[in-house]
Amino acid sequence: MPYSHHSHSGQFCGHAKNTLEEVIQDAIAKGFHTFALTEHIPRPIEDFYPEEVNFHTVESLAKLFDEFLVEAERMRNAYSSQIKLLIGFESEWIRPSTHQIIENIFTKYKFDFFMGSIHHTHTIPIDFDRATYEKARAAAGGTDERLFEDYFDEQYGMLQALRPPVVGHFDLIRLLSDHRDADFEGMEGVWKLMQRNLEFVASYGGVLELNSAGLRKGLAEPYPCSPVCLAFLWMGGRFAMSDDSHGTDQIGTNYPRLLQFMRKVGIKELFYVDRNAAPTDGRFAAGFSSIPVDDLIHLPFWNTAR
Repeated sequence: MPYSHHSHSGQFCGHAKNTLEEVIQDAIAKGFHTFALTEHIPRPIEDFYPEEVNFHTVESLAKLFDEFLVEAERMRNAYSSQIKLLIGFESEWIRPSTHQIIENIFTKYKFDFFMGSIHHTHTIPIDFDRATYEKARAAAGGTDERLFEDYFDEQYGMLQALRPPVVGHFDLIRLLSDHRDADFEGMEGVWKLMQRNLEFVASYGGVLELNSAGLRKGLAEPYPCSPVCLAFLWMGGRFAMSDDSHGTDQIGTNYPRLLQFMRKVGIKELFYVDRNAAPTDGRFAAGFSSIPVDDLIHLPFWNTAR
C-alpha cells in the first residue's frame, strides 16, 4: 500500500486527463494507502498555461479551484472506507502577486498540507517545452548554470515565504536542460545554493518528495537526483513518495524503480501526510507518519506495480 502526495486530474487541470473520481478509483484499484489531491492554484492571466488561455478567465479559473475543493471533500467522504485521501494544492511561485494568491487561499480554506513547487524562472515556464526553457535560459544570461542558480534562488524565496510541508520536484530545472542526467558536477555555485535550500527545508522539518515523474519523462533518476538526496539525508532530511500523475495511466508509474532508487541511495524511512497524526504546523489539518522502507517493500502493492 504505497503513497502519493502529488496528483492532477483532467477535470481540474487542463494538461491532465480523467475526472477526479476516475483518478481516485484507479488509485484504489492499484492498492494505494494514501493519495493526495493537489491541483494547481489559480493564477493571473499572464501566467495561464497554454491550454487555459482559450478556455478560462481569471474568474473562471478561481471558480474551478473552488469547485475542486468541494469535489475533493465529496470524494473523501464517498471513498473513506477504501483509501485515505488528502486535500491540498500545488503552489506556484512566479511573481510577487503569487504570494498573495496563496495567502488568500489559506485564509479561505483549511488544507491537510500543500506541495510547494515552482515551475517558472524569470516568470517563464522551465518544464513546458524546450523552446520556453531556452527563453528562460536566455533571460538568465544564456547558460544552464546561470539559469540553475536563478531557479534555486527563486525556490529559496518560495521556501522562506511559504515553508511548504512537502517540497515538490526539488531539481525540476534539470528536465529540459543540457545537464538533465548530470549531478551538477563543476557547478559549485549551484551546489552552494542547493545546499542552502536543503538546509532551510531541514531546519523547519520540511519533507522532499521523491517524484517518479522524472523517470516517466526520461530522466535516469527521479526528482531529486541521488547527489541531492544524499546531501539531504546527511542533514537529517525526510522524504515522501509521489507519482505526480496527470491521469489514471500515470498513477504509480515507475514506483518499482522509485523503490530501487530509495534503497540504492540509502533512504531507510519514508514519511507520509497523515490526518491521524498531530499537526506540527497550525496552518494544516494533518501531520506526518512514517514507515520503514524495509516494511514498505513487503506490502502487496509491489506484486502488481508497474
